[in-house]
Amino acid sequence: MKINYNGKIFKAAATSNNGEVNCETTFYYFQEGDIVWAEYNGGSIKKGMLIANIDSNYNLNMRYQHVNEKGGIMTGKCFSKPEILEDGRIRLNEKWEWTSGDFSKGESVIEEVIR
Repeated sequence: MKINYNGKIFKAAATSNNGEVNCETTFYYFQEGDIVWAEYNGGSIKKGMLIANIDSNYNLNMRYQHVNEKGGIMTGKCFSKPEILEDGRIRLNEKWEWTSGDFSKGESVIEEVIR
């Protein structure tokens, strides 16, 4: 099944304790060819942006950056593997790593929100 991320909205369903994304964080995705980008905010994140390449299995290899509620700039990298849910929504299973702060690793799950 071909996946197009353009115009999709996602919300966090789960994340590791060392993450800053939470259930209040909303991601707004866009796509052009094999490039995906998104803006995100909510919860402890004031403003965030990510950019990614899509591989042949629609996985996303991304880099992200955001300003958190404390005013800190955080950066990281993430590999997102898509899964199509029974209702047709996209779930992204993510393995990420901070490239700033404590450089720790974690996992998150974000799911498409139907408008």
